[in-house]
Amino acid sequence: MKALCWHGKNDIRYDMVPDPSIEDARDAIVKVSSCAICGSDLHLYDHFIPGMEHGDVMGHEFMGEVVEVGADTKRLKVGDRVVVPFTIVCGECEQCRRGNFSVCERSNRNKALGDKAFGHATAGLFGYTHLTGGYAGGQAEYVRVPFADTTHVKVPDSLSDEQVLFLGDIFPTGWQAVVQCDIQPTDTVAIWGAGPVGQFCVRSAVLLGARQVVCIDRVPERLSMAAAGGAITIDFDEESVLERLHELTQGKGPEKCIDAVGLEAHATRSLDSMYDRAKQAVMLETDRPPVLREMIYVCRPAGVLSVPGVYGGLVDKLPFGALMNKGLTLRTGQTHVRRWTDDLLRRIEEGQIDPSFVITHTVGLEQGPDMYRVFRDKLDNCIKVVLKP
Repeated sequence: MKALCWHGKNDIRYDMVPDPSIEDARDAIVKVSSCAICGSDLHLYDHFIPGMEHGDVMGHEFMGEVVEVGADTKRLKVGDRVVVPFTIVCGECEQCRRGNFSVCERSNRNKALGDKAFGHATAGLFGYTHLTGGYAGGQAEYVRVPFADTTHVKVPDSLSDEQVLFLGDIFPTGWQAVVQCDIQPTDTVAIWGAGPVGQFCVRSAVLLGARQVVCIDRVPERLSMAAAGGAITIDFDEESVLERLHELTQGKGPEKCIDAVGLEAHATRSLDSMYDRAKQAVMLETDRPPVLREMIYVCRPAGVLSVPGVYGGLVDKLPFGALMNKGLTLRTGQTHVRRWTDDLLRRIEEGQIDPSFVITHTVGLEQGPDMYRVFRDKLDNCIKVVLKP
């Protein structure tokens, strides 16, 4: 089959690779109908996340039709249409029983590597380094889905791929980021980043009843999309984020702050961002955290910081004294996708939201290598890329 494969920094290729096969009785094989490039794929593209090997199949946001099932797969049958969450879950361990699916205790087949990197391994993830299991991803014609009975979301034929594809990652990711904030009707929610996850944070905060939603970015098309979703926007290249948030909150600061950016923050004008880039260049720091610093500084005392943006290693100069003395709550984590998907699918079916709004480019899988560069450099007004095998 054909797939998009990692071969090094900024080197994604459209390769011929072996077809997947049933390896365990709980597996299923899915023929991919749609997949997408996620912002966190760019961390692999830019090689900020360790544990990638030449030829690894990329992608963790995909859906399609079940074409084969293992003998112990009971809830799926050939012909079922499914979205596949990026987190691989056994459904039986203690963490899965608690709904903490992104830290499933059984699905990471490289647990020893994960333990060394993080203290305790996380769940297995599709297409996302050997630290999380080294599973082949979904930017391909076919995918093997382990623990298939619990690692799937059945979707009705009445909804298009474009409406449901993002149930596998970015819609629940934005939703969880906002739910973690415990939104109150009087809250101002400030969201750093107007990429795909930031866009779903905006709409989730509006759906959950925040008084005021503010979105911070510098790309005009992304800011326009956020404004269309109900956000007040701040272009951080054109005005001071601190001053504007001070004005919008009568000097009190936003009660809830969300980092939808992660380790590759592109702030360039501040001293701390220049410091981060210098340390990164000499391998003394892995991640760029200017958004985290800014959130800690501006958040209202006793507020909440929610971090769906991906971080992979070490950050420097975090104002931890401010975090502690202001009594801020910090909530993080990969998304517990299956905790949210039943509710979110219902909201799509009822017309509360149509997730396809975020798509700006739909191309064939063979164009994937070029689209990685377009997405990374925000060319052609690119916000979200869908690939069709």
